[in-house]
Amino acid sequence: MITVHLRYEIDADKLDDFEEYGRRWIHLVNRLGGTHHGYFLPSEGDSDEAFALFSFPSLAAYEQYRIASKTDPECQDAFRLAAETGCIRRYERRFLTPVLE
Repeated sequence: MITVHLRYEIDADKLDDFEEYGRRWIHLVNRLGGTHHGYFLPSEGDSDEAFALFSFPSLAAYEQYRIASKTDPECQDAFRLAAETGCIRRYERRFLTPVLE
């Protein structure tokens, strides 16, 4: 299993747009074979930092998801939402291996 950790620098004035973006991707990741663990929005502390975690059975499965997302109409709409609203300033992606019981 591989877990993707995303750290976002967001526009704090566009938190509602980012939340909508996150809701869309939770559905999309799950539909395209992953398990989304949620988006985590600012509460206390930094107001321009958010996180997301989702897992795939393997790195190969994640790569298939990435390929599919490039042509999937719903994914393209989600990408467009972020671009048009400017809610995401930048993001970082890390790949993690979970330790589970």
